[in-house]
Amino acid sequence: MGGTAKSQLRGRRAAAGLAAKGDPGWVKWLITGASLCFLLLFLGVPLVAVFAEALRKGLGAYLESFQNRDALSAIRLTLLVAAIAVPLNLVFGLAASWAIAKFEFRGKSLLVTLIDLPFAVSPVISGLIFVLLFGLQGWFGPWLAGHGIQIIFAVPGVVLATVFVTFPFVARELIPLMQEQGTEEEEAALVLGASGWQTFWRVTLPNVKWGLLYGVILCNARAMGEFGAVSVVSGHLRGQTNTMPLYVEILYNEYNFVAAFAVASLLALLALLTLVLKALVEWRTQGESEASPAPATAATPEAEP
Repeated sequence: MGGTAKSQLRGRRAAAGLAAKGDPGWVKWLITGASLCFLLLFLGVPLVAVFAEALRKGLGAYLESFQNRDALSAIRLTLLVAAIAVPLNLVFGLAASWAIAKFEFRGKSLLVTLIDLPFAVSPVISGLIFVLLFGLQGWFGPWLAGHGIQIIFAVPGVVLATVFVTFPFVARELIPLMQEQGTEEEEAALVLGASGWQTFWRVTLPNVKWGLLYGVILCNARAMGEFGAVSVVSGHLRGQTNTMPLYVEILYNEYNFVAAFAVASLLALLALLTLVLKALVEWRTQGESEASPAPATAATPEAEP
């Protein structure tokens, strides 16, 4: 690391140390305590309540809740939808982020806007859009019905709705990462004779592998927990189009609280597993960024005394 970079790093550390020393000790403890209380009240207590209610009648009743045919169908459908939506969004996110970050083309700003569209539109509205397009009274409904194809109130509609609400996650993780990395390494690979696919597989993809995994984890979590859009297009058909979130709602409305909280606890466990994987990816990414050497900068020669 050059002398200029070292001096800048020392300056930032000194400024951070002065800022930390300038705050009274009680301010730090007050902010930390308030944050912990907030997390405990709004995250810890509901999570404990879910598992407490699920096990309220014992472990036998808890395990029996998953032996129901409708419960098993909801679990299978949730995993199936996630297994379809996540790879599709992975391919789309990679392609879109590569195009946006590495190339200039007409319509680039429009593509970025369309990627952010699911964040701006309510999931319920997106589900209604699919009903308008593919329902029996929709634009393509009569043609689909005439050819024996059913999308709304069937598994394809659930998959389409899930793909729509989750497709920004991978792209939004990769776009800023690729933009920050620039195009120098890809240009060097092309100059050395690598093809476009070789450059992508051996240069671009390894540089974004942890960001890609991070986006896939977030996409999978949203796919398994999606409720609004799936609720509109599924029709709530027991054993056919109910995912786990929809099945929890049905059980709760039927006052079957133990089974409802049991299925909800499974979703909570999947969410906790997602958080653990997310933390591991963040830790690995941070470790690699700290281990990678900073680009050397030419140090200005100091004047002779």
